[in-house]
Order: sequence, then C-alpha cells, then structure tokens
Amino acid sequence: MSNTVKKRILFTMGCAVLLAILMNNRPINQYIEAVKLQTITANRPAAEKSVAVVQTGENKQDEQLRKQIERWKQEIEKAPIDARIDHVWRAVPGYNGLAVDVEASIKKLKAATIPDKRSLVVQEVPPAISLEQLGSHPIYRGNPEKPAVSFMVNVAWGNEYLDPILDTLDKHGVKTTFFLDGSWVKRYPELAKKIADRGHELGNHAYSHPDMANLGPERIRQEIQKTQAVIQQATGIKPDLFAPPSGSFNQTVVDIAKNEFHMKTILWTADTVDWKKPPVYDMLKRVRAKMGNGVLVLMHPTAPSAEGLDTMIQEAKAKGLSPATVSEVISSKRVK
Repeated sequence: MSNTVKKRILFTMGCAVLLAILMNNRPINQYIEAVKLQTITANRPAAEKSVAVVQTGENKQDEQLRKQIERWKQEIEKAPIDARIDHVWRAVPGYNGLAVDVEASIKKLKAATIPDKRSLVVQEVPPAISLEQLGSHPIYRGNPEKPAVSFMVNVAWGNEYLDPILDTLDKHGVKTTFFLDGSWVKRYPELAKKIADRGHELGNHAYSHPDMANLGPERIRQEIQKTQAVIQQATGIKPDLFAPPSGSFNQTVVDIAKNEFHMKTILWTADTVDWKKPPVYDMLKRVRAKMGNGVLVLMHPTAPSAEGLDTMIQEAKAKGLSPATVSEVISSKRVK
C-alpha cells in the first residue's frame, strides 16, 4: 500500500472520530435543535405565529398581575381567630380570616376596567375552633377584633317606650335583638309581632321573669318552653337565643338551653342600668366607657334608653362600629 493511500485512510478515520465527538456534544445538539425550531417556526402560517405571540403576552401579563397580587395579599390577608374560653368573658366567639384567591383574581383583574385591589377575589376563612365546639358556656360578648355592637333590649314591661326605640332604630337603619318575656308576649302578642315585622331578631327571656339559678331542671324547661311557644304563636319565629332574667343562671340553665333547646345563653358586656332611671348623661357615660368591638349593650324599654339610644348609635358608628343583632355580633363572620 502506497503512502498516499495510507494518508487518505488515516484522514477519513480522523474525520469520522471528530464527527462522532461533535454529534455527542450537548451544546452542539441544543444549537442544532434551536436551528430546527427556528426553521419550523419560520415556515408556520402567519395565524399560528400570531397566536404564539399572544400567548406569550398573556403569560407575561399573568405573571405581572400575580406579582402585584402577592404584594396586595400582604395588606389584605388575615389569619382567622379561634373561639376560646376566657376566665372573665367565658365563651368568646372566633373571627373569620381573609384569603385572596389568586387565580380567580387574575381573571377578574384582566376583565376589569380599572384593575385595582377592589377587583381581588377575597374569601373568608373560618377559624379552626368555632363557638359551637366550646360546649355549654354563657356568652357575654362578640370577638374583640370584630367592629360590631348590639343594643339588645330585654322586654317584660315598658310598652310606652317601645315605639320611640323602634323609630330610632329605623331612623339609623339598625336591626337589633329583643329578648321577650313569655308572659308579656301572652298579654301583648300584637306588640311582639310589631317588633318582628320591623325586622328585628327575637330572643327568649323566660316566661315569668324568675331567678333561673334557683330553679330545678323541670321548672327551667317550663320557663324556656312556654316562652318559645307563645313567641312562635305570635310571630312565627322560634328563637335560638336565651337571656336569663336579671342575668341569673347556673350551669344547669346553660346546659338545658343548649342541649335541649339548641339555644345560646346570652349575657351582656355593658349595662345601661336604665331600669334605675338614671339621668341620660350618666347612662351614656357608663356605656361610653365600655363601647368597643364585640360589645353587647343591655337595655330595656325605659325613658333613659328611649332618649339616649340615638346618641349611643351615633357614637358607636363614629368609632367605626356596626350596630347589629346579637346573632350577627357573636357570629364569626366578618363585618362587611
């Protein structure tokens, strides 16, 4: 074999080895694939290329919105607060948290004329421990983080002041809770119906205004049951809240109300002591000192409360509190 032939064979083998090395080099392979992709894209119809561009733009817009939503979330989201047992306030309701639904918010923001925080989709997150899970305990207040207050009225007498109180509540667009004495409802079913027809919540205040703490179980049942019956007969409403007269109760009362009648036992946070007929200024000062989140204010249909209710409602609203029914105040739902 001549030298020329040998050289040609060696050259061919060297080229083959070099080609094998190049084909197995990953960056070169990636480059080749990129070239192929560019060639395929260049040969696509114009409509397909425009769709690809739009999709890329949409992805960028979604990513920008997602980043903005993450910033807003830090301002908006709140952790839920569990219901708990307090050594003073006994059963304290929980309060829902807030969470932003990111994907739903992106869709809503893209469709909004002016995309801002008002377009976010925000959901309430219930607490892990609810009021119902705490067992049989009296309730004196709503959650201290909830900006709501209730001016609840215990009714066993004082008919002449009912209309002024109802008119003041109507004037401010406020609904509250009236706890009705059963014997009073028996005598004045039309007044009980008037309260219900004005949109107020009704509660049970026992039948004969007894000292519930000194009653046996059977008499406790009778007081609650008879009142339930006359209220339902007069108004069609079956209350699920029970306010023991004069705030007198024991654990048996609370247990029977909850376990047999599915009722929460309600006390109060602030007392007007209006049954003593104090000067209106003194009554307002007493209530003002305790006015705050989740407060339940005890009233009766008396002259001081009829005269002072307008001021109490105005002062509550000025503090950012929403006057509401007892059920609304002790609910874990957030104030809208």
